[in-house]
Amino acid sequence: MGYYVKSVFALPLPSYKNIKIFTMHRKVQELAASFFVETVAIRRHLHQHPELSFQEKETAAFISAKLKEYGISHQTGIAGHGIVALIEGKNPGKRCIALRADMDALPIREQSSQPYCSRNEGVMHACGHDAHSAILLSAGRILKELKNDFEGTIKLIFQPAEEKLPGGAKAMIDAGVLQNPEVNTIIGLHVLPSMESGSLGFRAGPFMASGDEVNITVKGKGGHAAMPDLITDTVLIASQIIVNLQQVVSRMAPPSTPTVLSFGRLIAEGSYNIIPAEVTIQGTFRTFDENWREKARNQIALIAQHTAIAAGATAEVFIEKGYPVLLNNDKITAQAQMAAIEFFGQEAVTDLPQRMTTEDFGWYSHEIPACFFRLGTANNAKGINNALHTSTFDIDENSLETGVASMAWIALKLLEKV
Repeated sequence: MGYYVKSVFALPLPSYKNIKIFTMHRKVQELAASFFVETVAIRRHLHQHPELSFQEKETAAFISAKLKEYGISHQTGIAGHGIVALIEGKNPGKRCIALRADMDALPIREQSSQPYCSRNEGVMHACGHDAHSAILLSAGRILKELKNDFEGTIKLIFQPAEEKLPGGAKAMIDAGVLQNPEVNTIIGLHVLPSMESGSLGFRAGPFMASGDEVNITVKGKGGHAAMPDLITDTVLIASQIIVNLQQVVSRMAPPSTPTVLSFGRLIAEGSYNIIPAEVTIQGTFRTFDENWREKARNQIALIAQHTAIAAGATAEVFIEKGYPVLLNNDKITAQAQMAAIEFFGQEAVTDLPQRMTTEDFGWYSHEIPACFFRLGTANNAKGINNALHTSTFDIDENSLETGVASMAWIALKLLEKV
């Protein structure tokens, strides 16, 4: 087995019986390497200019300008600031593979001394969407260069508003991004700072949890804390509701179904000796079974309401339905994982456990066969391993080349599967 040296690291070249596939493999490697410097520059530009969900106007304009520079036809303004681009190969109607990247940032103040630190105060790409968009742009550029070497169509989806309900994926689906041409399969990736740079992770089946936002308002008669017999202790009742709701996980959930119910916010605007008339509770409910999810939502409401009534108060419950379970199609995920092994070698590809985090990519996975995989971005030797959604999150930028090559290669391999 020989080695072809990339700009960042060496990758094994498999022994191909088909010289065409061998040649394509080398072309993707060479193009990913040659575009690496610009991929980094794009990621840094996006990182410096983050925009919140549903506000990605300048981000979309920058991506559109790059697509125009690369000669890739596209439409803008889809479901807000979404962009859809098409790359047609030979026989474009044969099959269509979509590649998706999200574009929005988070309301976090970045704590970094890097020259590409966010210039928008209180807004930060702390979830790697800048990397996702940069990767998709360069992967699209590769596929444009190779359009005479494949049959079918590649659709690039740059999606707004992944981080905030109701999310951008459902809106883009409703706007028709999976049609004209009809998409057969959709692929997405996400950075993962717990995996070393240069590695990829896959899991077939239910991969990421559904996520619903739980809002409970306890109402009663407030008053002096020294006269509990004359008031309704809304704070105590709210506490009882939180404790009682743990039964949903410990006693009502199917033992084989991962389930999480967590509360992160309780607002009781009283004081040392004042019990407020109203207390609000906010939390998240997550699971991997859509049927159990619906039952659990009803149970949460009943327990909260009955607990409040038993103590002489009322509880208003509103559960905002969030993203569905992300389902990685078994066949497509196996094909994508084998393509990754073929390109990068077995040692670079790993099997992942399920994650209780959510992703609005899940909406696509309920419409068409999908594969959502992970890109390792850590460099422990350099101390680049801080978690997602933190003010110090960053990536080893060498991972961008892996991401670009993986997206392009997987798309090409899936176009072969009819």
